[in-house]
Amino acid sequence: MSKRFVAIWFRHLLTDWLALRRPDLRNLPFVIAIKDHGRLLITATNNLAETEGIYPGMLAADAKALVPSLEIIDDIPGKGNKLLKGIGEWCIRYTPIIIMDPSDGLILDISGCAHLWGGEHAYLQEIISRLKGNGYDVRAAIADTIGTAWAVARFGKINPIIGFNQQAEALLSLPPAALRLESSVLERLQKLGLKTISSFMTMPRSVLRRRFGEGILLRLDQALGNEDEFYTSLLPVKPYEERLPSLEPIRTAVGIEIAVQKLLEMLCKRLQQEGKGIRTAVFKGYRIDGKVVQMAIGTNLASHNIQHLYKLFELKISTLEPALGIELFTLEASKVEDIPPHQEALWTGKPGLEDGSLAELLDRLAGKVGAETIHRYLPDEHYWPERSIKTSCSIKDKPSIRWRTDKPRPVQLLAQPEKIDVTAPIPDYPPMLFRYKEKVHHVKKADGPERIEREWWLDAGQHRDYYHVEDQNGQRYWLFRSGHYNEDGANEWFIHGFFA
Repeated sequence: MSKRFVAIWFRHLLTDWLALRRPDLRNLPFVIAIKDHGRLLITATNNLAETEGIYPGMLAADAKALVPSLEIIDDIPGKGNKLLKGIGEWCIRYTPIIIMDPSDGLILDISGCAHLWGGEHAYLQEIISRLKGNGYDVRAAIADTIGTAWAVARFGKINPIIGFNQQAEALLSLPPAALRLESSVLERLQKLGLKTISSFMTMPRSVLRRRFGEGILLRLDQALGNEDEFYTSLLPVKPYEERLPSLEPIRTAVGIEIAVQKLLEMLCKRLQQEGKGIRTAVFKGYRIDGKVVQMAIGTNLASHNIQHLYKLFELKISTLEPALGIELFTLEASKVEDIPPHQEALWTGKPGLEDGSLAELLDRLAGKVGAETIHRYLPDEHYWPERSIKTSCSIKDKPSIRWRTDKPRPVQLLAQPEKIDVTAPIPDYPPMLFRYKEKVHHVKKADGPERIEREWWLDAGQHRDYYHVEDQNGQRYWLFRSGHYNEDGANEWFIHGFFA
């Protein structure tokens, strides 16, 4: 697939932006000027000032003498690039690859994109009409190379869409400035009477190099497509992303559901071919008012099961607000993982945590109640109860040791033991009753003590004597006394867990 580029030229970027913010300026000639060695130098003009013969680089005093009613506004350093960046991010709806062309242009790599709008003519008209509708005076062109698209957008007078491999014909009648040459080179060309690119394009390369330097050859080769022009995209290109533009703004949940389904089919087909699956994915909708709405999902196991992934998104579609309509949908797999060969048959019903149906159930529960409410724990190599378990971030993690089964352990362990009040403590016996959260529990059955020594190599302190007790309601608890029994009743008792 051959490359195609759109070059967009904002003829009055800063002044258009100011006129949008201050409508009173729309019918007035005004300029933006910056202080330079004690004088005001014009950096930008609006269209009315330009028709009066005022141009960037002119002294504000001279311009004021020419047009007494001229409005002069202080320049905002760096504002032009900030505006270009913002407009470039808005242009993501047309292509994922956008290049900034400081300080008044954007380059769009539209390879493989124009057919989604019905061809390059409709594609270019859509971009120009939308930008003009937003208040910006723009010109744009399409060509095989950045150099030719840039030249035609600024200096072309007839057809803004240059056919495939027709760069040379498009450049012949344009002035040398269309090649983005340095001012010193342009002055030399002007002095020699070389006023169009055709007047020197066929000259021997050695002559051009000797008279004008290597830069003119590089720019010619780049514009003609003989030399690649390297660029940096405004937004990083995402390796696993699919895009779906809509001819008409989508406002309904049904339309969003169809978009999700189609994007999943495109993305999962590609992932399946590469032996990969989605762990996290983000679905975005670009609204016509410039705002972006999105929803994200996560999976416990890498998956390219379209039906399962669609069900996860379906739970969140109601949270999207299409407002006046969404004109572009994207689906990005922000985290993917390889799917081992044994996982290709996950949905056939393997037992245990490798059962695909279990992983899918956990995914759906996470979509409803939040992934932060679901935890998985594995045993850890510690005697101290608080340290004897650890959380696992993945369903695929395997325990390094076995769960302890020789002693009873509560199904719910408090993160920190909570103090309780006890009565009638007896050496090596549990209390007769205890008070926890203002409720009195009478101990009917008990088992213990089980002494657990503190891990002295980690911290200092007393040991614990644990008891498994049952109250009058049949509820069972894990209690402990801190340290040895003390006859004066100064021992502290704690509750640490709850049995089923």
